[in-house]
Amino acid sequence: MTTTSSRGRRRAPTRMSRAAGKAAALQKPRVILALLLLLALTSVMLLDGYLRAEVGGDQRVRTGASAGKVPDKVLDGGPILTFQGGQATTVSVPDKTIALTFDDGPNPTWTPQVLKILQEYDVPGTFFLVGSMVSRYPSIVKDMVEEGNEVGIHTFTHVDLSYQSDARVDREMEQTQLALAGAAGITTTLFRAPYSSETDAIDNYSWPIYEKLGEDGYTSVFVDTDSDDWKKPGVSKIIKWATPEDGKGASVLFHDAGGERSQTIKALPTYIKKMKAAGYTFTTISGVMQEQNAAARQASGTGQQQAAGAAEVGAATATEGTTGTEAATGTEAATGEQPGNVPDGEGATGGTGANGGAGANGGTGQTINRLQAAHREATGVTLYEGKALIAAVTLAEWTVPTLSVGLMVVGVAVMGRFGMMLILARRHYRKRNKRRFSWGPTVTRPVSVIVPAYNEKECIANTLKSLAKSTHPIEIIIVDDGSDDNTSEISREAARALGMTNVRVIRQENAGKPAALNNGVRSASYDIVVMMDGDTVFEPDAVHQLVQPFADPKVGAVAGNAKVGNRDTIIGAWQHIEYVMGFNLDRRMYDLLRCMPTIPGAIGAFRREAVLEVGGMSEDTLAEDTDITIAMHRGGWQVVYQEHAKAWTEAPGSLKQLWSQRYRWSYGTMQALWKHRKSLTDKGPSGRFGRVGMPLVVLFQIITPVFAPLIDVFTIYSMIFVDFQAALLAWLAVLGVQLGCAAYAFRLDREKYRYLLMMPLQQLAYRQMMYLVLIHSCITALTGGRLRWQKLKRTGEVGTPAGVS
Repeated sequence: MTTTSSRGRRRAPTRMSRAAGKAAALQKPRVILALLLLLALTSVMLLDGYLRAEVGGDQRVRTGASAGKVPDKVLDGGPILTFQGGQATTVSVPDKTIALTFDDGPNPTWTPQVLKILQEYDVPGTFFLVGSMVSRYPSIVKDMVEEGNEVGIHTFTHVDLSYQSDARVDREMEQTQLALAGAAGITTTLFRAPYSSETDAIDNYSWPIYEKLGEDGYTSVFVDTDSDDWKKPGVSKIIKWATPEDGKGASVLFHDAGGERSQTIKALPTYIKKMKAAGYTFTTISGVMQEQNAAARQASGTGQQQAAGAAEVGAATATEGTTGTEAATGTEAATGEQPGNVPDGEGATGGTGANGGAGANGGTGQTINRLQAAHREATGVTLYEGKALIAAVTLAEWTVPTLSVGLMVVGVAVMGRFGMMLILARRHYRKRNKRRFSWGPTVTRPVSVIVPAYNEKECIANTLKSLAKSTHPIEIIIVDDGSDDNTSEISREAARALGMTNVRVIRQENAGKPAALNNGVRSASYDIVVMMDGDTVFEPDAVHQLVQPFADPKVGAVAGNAKVGNRDTIIGAWQHIEYVMGFNLDRRMYDLLRCMPTIPGAIGAFRREAVLEVGGMSEDTLAEDTDITIAMHRGGWQVVYQEHAKAWTEAPGSLKQLWSQRYRWSYGTMQALWKHRKSLTDKGPSGRFGRVGMPLVVLFQIITPVFAPLIDVFTIYSMIFVDFQAALLAWLAVLGVQLGCAAYAFRLDREKYRYLLMMPLQQLAYRQMMYLVLIHSCITALTGGRLRWQKLKRTGEVGTPAGVS
C-alpha cells in the first residue's frame, strides 16, 4: 500500500503502517483461536453437565397411569418382551433358573465388587447400564464383557422415556450404543427402561415406547423378583425379597450403582450360595431365551439333539439369521443390523472370563456366545464414533474438576486481592495525607516535558494549552515520530498562538514511541523529565505535584494519576471505573509494597540519569512503560505513586480500538515480565521486585484475569442448569464486593458515584471482552507472535480539566 502526499506524489508506506498491517494480519487467527478456546471450555462443561444429568436432566417419573391399551398377554406375561415378526411376545424364566440383573451401573466403587463376586462364584449377570456412566467408566464395562457377563441399555441419562419425544428416545438409545462401542467394542439388543418393574406396570404412555423399540430390534427386559436393595432394608430382607417362590424361575433385580450399595455387596454372596443349594442355576437374559427357544422346539416335535445343535449354530453365527438367534435376540438378527437401524454389527460376541468355563451353567467357549447372544461387535463408523465419545468424556472428566479447582483458586485470589487493595490502599491514603508527610524540600527547579507524537493533529493543541497553564517551570519537547498529518506545524502554530517560547519541536523518521522518547530524553535540558502522551492534558499543578517525590534522592520514577476524559459514553464510563480502581487501589497497594510495575505513559516522571543508566526506553517490548519501570527497580531506584498529579487522557472510543490498545498492553506486559525474569533469582532491589512484584503482577494481571472467565461461565451454567437463585445470589455477592471496592476508590479520588451505576453492565460485557483480549495476548505469546506499536484514532474531545465533569 502506498500513500499520496498533498502534492499528489506517491510514496512508500511508513515503517509504522507496514508494521500495523502485519499486526492486523496476525490478530484475526489468534482472536478466532481465543474464541474457540472459550467455546471449547463451554462445550466441555455442557458435556460434563449432560453426563451428570444437570444439562437436559428430567426427574419426572410417571405413576398411576392407565394400561387399557396394553395387551393382556403382555401384562400377564413373562419379564422378557420381544416383537418377533411385529407381534408382541413375552418369555418367562424357566423353573429353578435365575437371571441375575443389575441396574444403574457402572459405578467405580460397587460394580467391580459385584463383578468380583460373580467371578468368584462362576455366575453370569446381565447389567443394564446407563450410557453416561459407561462413557465415564469404560474400563469397568470392558472387564464386565470380557468376564462373560451380558449388558443391556438403561438409557443414557436415566430418564423416564414416557415423557420424552421420539427424537430424545432415539438419542438416549444411540448415545448409549456408542458408549458401549467405545468402551467394549460392542452394541446390544437388550433394553430395560428406568423406573420399570414387572410387565404389569406397563401403561398407555410407556407401551408405545416398547413397541417402537421392538420395531428397532430391541428386547425389553422387566423383573419377576425385586430385591429392593435400593431401600437399604438390611441384608436378610434383600435376600428374602430376591428369592423366587416355590422353585419358580425369575429375572431378579439388584443395583450396582445409584447409591450406597454395601448391603447389596454383603447380600449377594449369601444369596448365590443359598440359591445354588436350592438347586438353582444362573444364566443371562440371552441364556433364558435360548433355553426357552429350545424347549419350544421340543414341544413342537423337534428332536432334542437337533434343537441343541440349532441353538449352538445360531449363537455362533448370529448374522446368518438362523431360527435360533432370531428367537433369542429378535428380528434384528435376520437383517444383520444393529438396533435402531445402525449398521456395522457383526454377530454375537462373548468374553473369556471365569464364566466361560464349565461351571454352574456348563459348556465351554460357545456357552459364552450363548450367554451373550444379545451382543454385536461394533465396527466401522459406530466403533470410531464410540471411541471419540469416550475420548471426549475422558477430557471432560479431567478438565471440569481441574477447572473447578482453578475456580476456587481464582475465587480466593480475587477476594484476597480485594482485601489486600482495601487494607493497603487505606494505609497508603492515611500515610500520604498526614499533615506532617513530606517528600522533602519542595522541588521548584525547571523540568523537561517530553511529548511523543504520531499523527496527533486532533489532540496536540489541547495538550499544549494545558501545559501552558502549568504552575511549574517547564520546557516542552514535542518529538514528531514521522507524522503525515502536519502534527509538527500544528504544534508550532499552537505554541505561537499561546505565546509559548519554551516549546521545541523535533521531527524524526518514523521509528516508534520508544525511539521518540529516547530522542526527547537526549535532547532534554533538565535532570527531571516528564513523559506524557500526545492526547493527554495536564491539570495546572500536575507537573509540580508529579516532581515533588524527587526531593528524595532515592526516587528514580514517579507514576501520576491518569483519568479518563471522555467518560460520558458507555465505553468511556467502563474505562473510567477501571482507571479509578486501577490507579487508586492497585497503584496504592504496589506503592506501599515498593513494587510499582508500571509508570503510565499518559503521566510519568523520571530522573534523566536513571533513564540513561538503565539504557533508556527499550524497543524490546510493546509496553515500554512497564519495561522501563521494572528496569528502574532492578537498577536500585525507588518508584512511587503521586495521586495528586492528575492528567486527563482520551480513552479508546470504540470496541475495536479498545481491543487493539488492551491487546498491546497485555502482550507488552507479558513481554516485559519475560524479559526481566532473571530478577526472580537476583539479589538486592532487583531480587526484591522479582520475588514480590513480579509474582503479584503475574497472579493479579495475568493468571487471575485469564481464569476469571471460569467464574462467569460456571455462574451462567449454574443459573441455567443447577440452581438459578443460589447462582444469582453468589454473583450478586461478588458484584457487591466489587462495588464496595470501587466506591472506596471513588471516594479516595473524590469522583462522582453515579458512574458506578454502569458497573453491573461492565461486569456482563466489558469484562468479558477484557478476558478475551488477555487470552488473545497469551496465545500470541505462546505462538511467538510479535506486534509493533499501534496508533489509535483520536477525536480531540478531551479538553482542559475544567471542562470535564
